Amino acid sequence: MKQFFKFVFASMLGVFLSIIVFIVIFSAIIFGVVNSSKETVEVDENTILHINLDYPIVERTEDNPLEDLDFGPFKSQKTIGLNDILKSINHAATDDKITGIYLDATYLMAGMATTEEIRNALINFKKSGKFIIAYSEVYTQKAYYLASVANKIYVNPQGILELKGFSNQNMFFKGALDKLEVEAQIIKVGTYKSAVEPFILNKMSDANKLQMNSLLNSLYTNFVDKIAQSRNLNVDTVKSIANNLKIRTPQDALKLKFIDGLRYKDEVLDELKAKCKIDKKKNLTTVNVTDYASSITTDEEESVNKIAVIYANGEINGGEGDESAIGSEGISRSLRKARLDEKVKAVVLRVNSPGGSSLASDVIWREVLLTKQAKPIIVSMGDYAASGGYYIACAADSIIAEPNTITGSIGVFAIIPNLKGLLNNKLGITFDGVKTGNFADLGDVTRPLTDAEKMILQKEVNRVYSDFTLRVSQGRKIPQAAVDSIGQGRVWTGTQALKLKLVDKLGHLNDAIAVAAKKANLKDYRLVAYPEQKTGFFSFLEKSGDKIKQSIIKTEMGDTYNYYQKLKQASTQKGIYMRLPVGFNGDW
Repeated sequence: MKQFFKFVFASMLGVFLSIIVFIVIFSAIIFGVVNSSKETVEVDENTILHINLDYPIVERTEDNPLEDLDFGPFKSQKTIGLNDILKSINHAATDDKITGIYLDATYLMAGMATTEEIRNALINFKKSGKFIIAYSEVYTQKAYYLASVANKIYVNPQGILELKGFSNQNMFFKGALDKLEVEAQIIKVGTYKSAVEPFILNKMSDANKLQMNSLLNSLYTNFVDKIAQSRNLNVDTVKSIANNLKIRTPQDALKLKFIDGLRYKDEVLDELKAKCKIDKKKNLTTVNVTDYASSITTDEEESVNKIAVIYANGEINGGEGDESAIGSEGISRSLRKARLDEKVKAVVLRVNSPGGSSLASDVIWREVLLTKQAKPIIVSMGDYAASGGYYIACAADSIIAEPNTITGSIGVFAIIPNLKGLLNNKLGITFDGVKTGNFADLGDVTRPLTDAEKMILQKEVNRVYSDFTLRVSQGRKIPQAAVDSIGQGRVWTGTQALKLKLVDKLGHLNDAIAVAAKKANLKDYRLVAYPEQKTGFFSFLEKSGDKIKQSIIKTEMGDTYNYYQKLKQASTQKGIYMRLPVGFNGDW
């Protein structure tokens, strides 16, 4: 027995020492990576800005020193911030060290308005007289839309260029719910509030098809018009080519003047070297977007006056939130901090959200209203600012959207599942109990709602919708009846919303900042971003667990991961919601 305990204790000691050694080695690796990530990037003369956009584009670059580390479960999760992309392109236009831009985009992982914002920054860059050369082996429609502004567009001789038009496909759960004997009990306001349709229908309603056709046609018109303008082509010609899928090979694209040549990458690199006037045998000097952005310093950083840019990105719920989700507590705190800071002279609220909890939306709306009473607040809309995303925007002094921002969706819904059939018939589980009042168990998912309960919930949803339209009416100075007529849950593009007075101007984040500066009578100012980002290793530690779990699920599920996300999202909805359709995923 004595020998047994010696063996056990020796084994435990060995495991303990191994863990300590592992921690020491891992910490040394982390320390080295963190330190190396802090090195200042020096930009040499005759440098080309290499814009590679084959990573997810988020609103802000995260300070993650381990993004390039592939170690065990810690797999690289690289993203690029729109803020750094725009900062780099805008600064490169006046930087004598930057000769031109090499645009490298294939599967552009960005929303429609994000793509629009980058595209316009590239158009402004061209005004400097510097070149943009775009090259890819494969151009998706979104990537080609971005590349169409380049001075020269090249594609691999065996490559692909997509031009086929837009489509949208929604996923419907009703058939699966019927098999499980689960009833989705829907309480809503809004003829076009289609977020509930996947739970109660097997296909799109006529009203939803009407609004989606209108939405896609507006987006498509913007897409075709701007490609035609950039390539000096007739709009009807571009539409005909797309509608009939006339571009099936790179040779077709060249013949129809959508590209400027068929090149292999080495030939493109040789052309870039010629433009930089360097020998073909020498290497190009390039700098990527993230490194270049980190090297930029401006005089504005010393200004006393500040404009706060508050990033509200993701679905709206209670709590703190993070870079990918809006928490009413976190955003409210940021708005209060900016409002109470005397050095902050104006606020820009950057909204990129499909909506979410009605209660959380109202909490943020209140802080926007209070901020408006203290100093100018301007909203800049990103890819989405719909439903709850529009709710938190409507009280601002001015709203600026991209032409292809998805906005509106002024409507409300609630979903309460009835699991009686699943529990009783499929699983053999029954329930019984007592209560002190008729409505003590209101919301119980083990039975269907009574008529009286449905009436109570419908009145509550109606009240929230009335409050929503009143908020919009007061903020936009539109009669409430008019808001209701363009509301009803219907979604609009930024172009359509401008005509309906839901937004004030079409433009970008920098336009919103300029408007804020003008309203505050500022000639010099510096930008401060909220909520504050956690930096370095602490940011990594906070999110590493979620990232590992997400990486494993993505690896196992592959292309079906997006559907899993939608089902997960649907299953966690509680209370009254203001949200875009769960299945909205326009393909372009």
